[in-house]
Amino acid sequence: MNSLIGEGNYWVLWTIIIGWAAVSIVLEQKYKWAARITGAIIALLGAMFLANFKIIPTSSPVYDTVWDYVIPVAIPLLLFKADIRKIYKESGRMFGMFNISAVGTVLGAFIATFVFGASVPHLYKIAGMITGSYIGGGVNFVAMTAAFNAPENITNATIVADNMVMALYFFMVMNLASSKFLIKKFGLESGENSSENTGAADYWKGKEISLKDIAVSLAVAFFIACISNMAAGYFKTIIPKDNTILEIINTIFGNMYLIMTTITLILATVFSKFFNKINGSDEIGTFLIYLFFVVLGIPASIMEILKHGAILFPFCLLIVIVNLLFSLSVGKLFKFKLDEILLSTNAAIGGPTTAAAMAIAKGWNTLIIPVMLSGIWGYILGNYMGVIVGNILKFITG
Repeated sequence: MNSLIGEGNYWVLWTIIIGWAAVSIVLEQKYKWAARITGAIIALLGAMFLANFKIIPTSSPVYDTVWDYVIPVAIPLLLFKADIRKIYKESGRMFGMFNISAVGTVLGAFIATFVFGASVPHLYKIAGMITGSYIGGGVNFVAMTAAFNAPENITNATIVADNMVMALYFFMVMNLASSKFLIKKFGLESGENSSENTGAADYWKGKEISLKDIAVSLAVAFFIACISNMAAGYFKTIIPKDNTILEIINTIFGNMYLIMTTITLILATVFSKFFNKINGSDEIGTFLIYLFFVVLGIPASIMEILKHGAILFPFCLLIVIVNLLFSLSVGKLFKFKLDEILLSTNAAIGGPTTAAAMAIAKGWNTLIIPVMLSGIWGYILGNYMGVIVGNILKFITG
């Protein structure tokens, strides 16, 4: 059955994609129920509804444009403030705790792989994608999706399972943050003062953005994406695949997103003054990521998601549980406070924005900047670890 809107009706499809992304953001920032669901899952579910009820087509050159051009431009925009020197100096203890949580994610990925390995389709790809996502949040999921190129039905089932797990996880850590027993055992580095805001609205409050900011942001992001694409293509041709080790090296050096992350990290560190003066890159990059979430939901068959999600949900959940338990155990060993531990694991699983929202909601104001900086480091670390873990598991599982 053909869809109501044809795949060649570009103007209407672009309007739907951009319009629904905007609606998802507005709902997340305005309503608490939407903030709990997250704008990303609202964007995904709305697109699934439109596609499954044959309102929009499941394939179109418009969607290909988002995959091929929008996503590669979004990633550098979100890394403009990734000055590694600033992250290390100003994130303080949080930087160390965040890396402990990252180790928890990697450990969880290996454990979940050996527990559910025989049941999870495209195992090493899913494990790599989730590892990247749970060391830096959904932005890394975008990069890992493109890097591993898993089938669309598996990718969509994974992101639905991922978001369901994250929703459960956020509910869990918010309750753990209020546990009198844990507060007594671990102590708090910051105060506790619950807020009535959604968190997202506080984090994304208005700031001054000039025309020059927009122009420079997009010009630099396109330049980085262009150079990264060319470099990845070059490395793929010169590095042979004669054995497993060389194949892994080819995959890493031929990955556009890893090259992009590396180039942006170097530029943001060496030319930190230039990038710090640019406002709006986070906002533009995040909005472009929302377009990705809409497009990701379009080819999703509800029946396929129900079929594959049944195993992917516990797979993702086990990784999150291992991360949380590892973070609490090792954090206690090294005498980190409860708020430092929970914000770090939140930044790893959900990214800096969700961690900042939690800090705002709990009134842990002195930890907002440190956890944001640590979370930005997660964008970088997650991309590398996702590819490395995925390829190691590919080698192990055959």
